[in-house]
Amino acid sequence: MASILKQTYSQRAANHTNPAAKALLETIARKRSNLCVSVDVTKKADFLRIIDVVGPYICLVKTHVDVIEDFDYSLVEQLQELSVKHDFQIFEDRKFADIGNTVALQYSSGVYKIAQWSHITNAHPVPGPSIITGLSSVGLPLGRGLLLLAEMSTKGSLAVGSYTEEAVRMARANRDFVIGFIAQRRMDGIGLRDGESSAGEDFLVLTPGVGLDVKGDGMGQQYRTPREVVLESGCDVIIVGRGIYGKDNGANPDAVRAQAERYRAEGWKAYQERIGSSA
Repeated sequence: MASILKQTYSQRAANHTNPAAKALLETIARKRSNLCVSVDVTKKADFLRIIDVVGPYICLVKTHVDVIEDFDYSLVEQLQELSVKHDFQIFEDRKFADIGNTVALQYSSGVYKIAQWSHITNAHPVPGPSIITGLSSVGLPLGRGLLLLAEMSTKGSLAVGSYTEEAVRMARANRDFVIGFIAQRRMDGIGLRDGESSAGEDFLVLTPGVGLDVKGDGMGQQYRTPREVVLESGCDVIIVGRGIYGKDNGANPDAVRAQAERYRAEGWKAYQERIGSSA
């Protein structure tokens, strides 16, 4: 079997048993898009408008519903409708970071009821394996998937070295629910102990900090191009936010569409070069 880096998204989808991982890989292949748009705005109208505009170009939308000032549950229903309309998956970037019992409640309950509608969510590995146990007790029966924050794109991040290694070890021990990482590179071979092998494992790598026009935002964010992320670092999904909808929250839909297609095309081109195919 070809290495993961040379396999197509469709080939990889066939080997995944987690429904969320399989669905995301199938969506990527079907839409010829490895672009995730991070929609970090504070008004419901802006949120839904941006998603409706970028929907045809993305495989995944990344949300922070807790920053939306006029949130009500009808927003979730409208988001789900857009997910069906435009054929994309939903990733609530919750970054859970507490003990198992607490995160299970945060995931299932409260105002947002994240597990009911978000195909994928993520967590910091700081609390240890109990955070996966708590989240999986809610998400696994629903066919959800979890990403661990193994690395971050901000300058001075502490998610390096042994921290990253432990995150990967935790993922390997919970491969039914942990489908991959937020990271800056592939995690293959990281954190292995003597006698262990990463052969055959396929964790998805979703990478923020992607930009074509700037290298930073003045608040610690550092940007790399889709080519650097997908081809050179072997990552699977590029996460882009303000680079697509700008500082005016996507007030010009034509400009947003143009940027979304631009990033989609660059991400897909880098993937095709990586696998050595134009398919």
